Parts: sequence; structure tokens; C-alpha cells
Amino acid sequence: MAELMRGLLHSACQVLGGAGCKTDDANRTPPAETGFRMPLHYPRYSKRDYESMEEWRLDLLLSQYGLRFDGTVEEKRAYAIGAFLWPDQY
Repeated sequence: MAELMRGLLHSACQVLGGAGCKTDDANRTPPAETGFRMPLHYPRYSKRDYESMEEWRLDLLLSQYGLRFDGTVEEKRAYAIGAFLWPDQY
């Protein structure tokens, strides 16, 4: 019975990758690095916020969502408004 439990625990550790499980690190495949992580929350700025936002902050906000936009600060503001606000929020 103990051998069966050990086998089940080992299988669960392999599938779930739980903390505290003994694994053979030499045979373990590292997770893929993508370089981009989508934020968990949608930005909560108003149209007025975007209209007064500094260019560096717009660049940072857009890059956090994987968006790259080259243009004037006014074009970036219009792009952010179009990307992050619903039409009834304009």
C-alpha cells in the first residue's frame, strides 16, 4: 500500500509540479521565456486622463500591453483612447 501511495504522489508531483516534490533537475525542461506578460487588469483611465498623460507614461502603458506605436504624442493619446476605452466612454 505504501508503495502505491508513493507512486501516486510521484505521479502527482510530475503532473502538477508541486513544491517540495523531489525531481531530477537534469532531466527537467525549463519553461519557455516569452518576454511578454499581459497585465491582469485593464487600465482604468478616463479620456481626460489619457488627454493629459505624459508621453513617457503613454509609452510605458502601451508597452505593458504589448503595443508599440510610433507617432506624435497626440497620435499616441488617440491610439490609447481607441485601444482602452469603450466607444461610449469617449
